[in-house]
Amino acid sequence: MFSAKTPPKATFKSYLPPLQTDLKKTPQLPIKKLEARLLPGEIVVNEANFVRKCIGADSSQDDLWGKLICTNFKVSFVTHDSLPQQRFQCTHRLLGEHDIPLACVEQVVTVNDAKGKQKILGCNKKLKFNPTELILYCKDFRIVRFRFDEAGPESAKKVCLAIAHYSHPADTQLLFGFEYVGTRFYSSSGERVNGVDPGGGLQTSLFDCSSDWDREIKRTGASEWRVCSINEDYLVSPSLPEFFVVPSSLADQDLKQYACYFNSQRIPLWCWNHSNGSALVRMSSITEPQQQRKLDQRICSAIIKSHPLRSDVLKTDLDKSLPNIQEIQTALVKLRQICVIDPFEESEEKWLSSMESSRWMEYVRAFLKHVVEVVYMLEGKQASVILQEEEDRDLCCVISSLVQVMCDPHCRSLAGFQGLVQKEWVMAGHRFLDRCNHLKKNDKEESPLFLLFLNCVWQLMEQYPAAFEFTEMYLIMLSDSMWVPVFSTFLFNCPRQRAEHSRDFALSKSISLGKDQSLRFPPVWDWSQQFSLKDQALFNNPLYVGKSAPCVHNGTVRTFAHRRSKRNYSSTLRGVPSVLRNGALGDHDTLTRRNSLMPRLRPDLAQLREQQESPAERFLQDWLSRPADPQGLLLPQLLPSHLPLWKLYFLRWVPEARIPHGGPATAFHKLSMLADEIEMLQNQLRQYKGSGTPALTPSVPRTEPSRMYFKAGSSPCESSLASPEYLSSSFPFSPVGNLCRRSILGTPLSKFLNGAKIWLSTETLANESL
Repeated sequence: MFSAKTPPKATFKSYLPPLQTDLKKTPQLPIKKLEARLLPGEIVVNEANFVRKCIGADSSQDDLWGKLICTNFKVSFVTHDSLPQQRFQCTHRLLGEHDIPLACVEQVVTVNDAKGKQKILGCNKKLKFNPTELILYCKDFRIVRFRFDEAGPESAKKVCLAIAHYSHPADTQLLFGFEYVGTRFYSSSGERVNGVDPGGGLQTSLFDCSSDWDREIKRTGASEWRVCSINEDYLVSPSLPEFFVVPSSLADQDLKQYACYFNSQRIPLWCWNHSNGSALVRMSSITEPQQQRKLDQRICSAIIKSHPLRSDVLKTDLDKSLPNIQEIQTALVKLRQICVIDPFEESEEKWLSSMESSRWMEYVRAFLKHVVEVVYMLEGKQASVILQEEEDRDLCCVISSLVQVMCDPHCRSLAGFQGLVQKEWVMAGHRFLDRCNHLKKNDKEESPLFLLFLNCVWQLMEQYPAAFEFTEMYLIMLSDSMWVPVFSTFLFNCPRQRAEHSRDFALSKSISLGKDQSLRFPPVWDWSQQFSLKDQALFNNPLYVGKSAPCVHNGTVRTFAHRRSKRNYSSTLRGVPSVLRNGALGDHDTLTRRNSLMPRLRPDLAQLREQQESPAERFLQDWLSRPADPQGLLLPQLLPSHLPLWKLYFLRWVPEARIPHGGPATAFHKLSMLADEIEMLQNQLRQYKGSGTPALTPSVPRTEPSRMYFKAGSSPCESSLASPEYLSSSFPFSPVGNLCRRSILGTPLSKFLNGAKIWLSTETLANESL
């Protein structure tokens, strides 16, 4: 038997403390995943991690790192980082701070630094190199750059191809608005979900029913005109609305007979009535020359009968008087090149001459001048006017709308202006789908007519700031909404196209429409879809004087209206002598010296000038010599010096053009606070009169919300505070994060941009693309 051995003694001694395994581990904070905020019906198509968004043009110090995501609606950049200098920005309910709608993307350009290659990507195009940089050129004048230095080459290539593919939808029903509306407002059983009926509860007339037209007839006093319903179900004309207004003396049977002789069966449409009885009518061209004289006589005879004075009818051919849609598009492309691509030159003269060569401002002036001539016919001659265009869907929209803005103060209110756009653009069949080029099929059909109209309205706002209820920020937000493909306002060419496409989409998705004949897209006028009530206050003009502005006098609330003075003022107040027309001397204009022989050599020089000045120009000069009534007729100054560039729209993304603590935004801030303080004092006076004692103190909240974005402080000290730090000439937009100048000398991007002539067109880069 073996005896048990004792274990040997340990010969190793450890001088380290024993490992404590029972201690609780320090919890690690979970890393928040970078995910895009998706809307109903929105899906992620492709994405790339470790992408750098270029913020500064000269260095990468302030660049942001994050994930680049492509969905079926937008290009989204998600990051944990914040901008180096936090600045104010409106919170968009449909888009994030770094989001770009795919409909807003005009060109997708990929660059490879090592190989010195670049390529413009289109739908179904292949990419043979791995991109190191992506440049997005947007229709709202933004240029956004992303770098893929740390991203995987395959994921970078896939996300670039996805953006190029989904920004070129092959069919109208592939626009995101269909998925959005079908998912958000209809459940699988066809019942409405997520709130009220789109478009319900709005103060804006949509003119999709006869009652809206009846109200417009009564508002304008057009007693000899009636609502016509011969186009119900679009049986007569495919591009006209189902309801429109015609002379009462024309029978439905006659209108059906006349329709076949007009282009696209677009019979004459009533637009508006002047208080003197003159009517503004629009019509397409007559396709049958043999019927030209007969139809002109019958149409003019019916319009004459509708005038209380039986005045004549004057016709103006817009196709012969104004630039065509291709010329307007070319002008905008050149303007974009000057404002966004080219650097500011040291010589201001060259920049201004380049601006003049784009002809954009020339076209703005041409449209305003033609509108003045139409207003002269309506008011000066008291004659009805027919606006004729080949298709009656482009130039007529601009001219008819501007005439009403100048003549009718209702159209300068927010609800009236929105109803005007709905009536003269949406329901009248302006080709928004083609002119915005949402499908990017035919560049020849693209034309910024609606932007041109908004630019003309802005010119009037600049000259008469108290006559408009809305601000230029509202005009820009309205223009930017064209690139958010959710609203019925800018998605279709005509009401019939909207009805047909939405009906077909509902059938393909098995959506039960119920009583509706088609999907009801939300109109852009439902601003709560995009902005909060606080941000919508940016639309309100603090200088606006309505038709009857309330005031408190001796404790009594009274209303007053501006009355036009009959006193004649010097022409130097608003007008200029005809000798200095257009800011320079004409061919026959001379300033003679004293004791000169020129008067004897040219005795009829003054008579010659009078003969050259048209009646419309004399009408304008006579009107400009008197003080304007914000609630009356408004006519614009047409001198080039009075028609500036719309800086907030065209230069809002340009860092060099940004003026910190300057620009119109600072005046808007002070005026808003002043208007809010006046409104608050008026409320206090009303309550004081009602109760007999001062009911409101600074600590008591007001009963009604303020209409102003910037509000007066609760104390006199707060009211006098300086402007906020984020205010600048580009407010409420920020140029940070948008490459708008080629200031990176020596890089492939600079070399690439130096070779671009006009907005990086496909033709320009055709030889360099690989």
